[in-house]
Amino acid sequence: MRQIVLDTETTGLEPAEGHNIIEIGCVELVDRKLTGRTYHVYIKPDRAIDQEAIEIHGITNDFLADKPKFSEVVAEFLEFIRGAELIIHNAAFDIGFINAELERIRHPERVGDICGVIDSLLLARQKHPGQKNNLDALCKRYGIDNSHRELHGALLDSEILADVYLGLTGGQLKLDTGDDGSDGGGAERDIRRVEEGRYRLQVLRASDEELEAHRAFVALLSKKVGEPCLWESQEPSEP
Repeated sequence: MRQIVLDTETTGLEPAEGHNIIEIGCVELVDRKLTGRTYHVYIKPDRAIDQEAIEIHGITNDFLADKPKFSEVVAEFLEFIRGAELIIHNAAFDIGFINAELERIRHPERVGDICGVIDSLLLARQKHPGQKNNLDALCKRYGIDNSHRELHGALLDSEILADVYLGLTGGQLKLDTGDDGSDGGGAERDIRRVEEGRYRLQVLRASDEELEAHRAFVALLSKKVGEPCLWESQEPSEP
């Protein structure tokens, strides 16, 4: 199972108003483990960055002046995410921007054509209703260190979100379940069979002295409560 944790930074909030993506950051998970593969790029926008956005991510117009346009990086970006399941916090925002950029350059594909999408914000709201579920709040809830996150950044936030997602989803392998509720063979693939008799477990039995101490303790309990304790009917069997 290949998953890509993705985040973007933008010039503003609304792609319909001509705002652009200026940074994309991705980290790869395979079978719920970080592989070390990442994708990261800064992008020169078609318009100036809103001051409110600069205060969030710290990326300036001057910094992006010599960076490539979206049309120059789109092939490499789509190749990296193609066929993967994307994990995005507030996915509608990022997917809306990516699809808007694809439409502007008249690219025939959209994100939904090549990837599945999981919105980790929706997952968090389902698991923690009525609580704060932004990235900082989730880091605190799951004990993830984000002290180095002074400003938003696409790659940094993707790395943090990968840890949050694994904590949010239990930190274990997801079984492939079929429509009938069976495991679809997924559980069978994840089980490592061990040869019968390979491991012999030592059985330690109570000594006569320990058994006598147990009986005395149970008798004392029965006397305290005024009726026979359940354990009196559960005498240890002889070896």
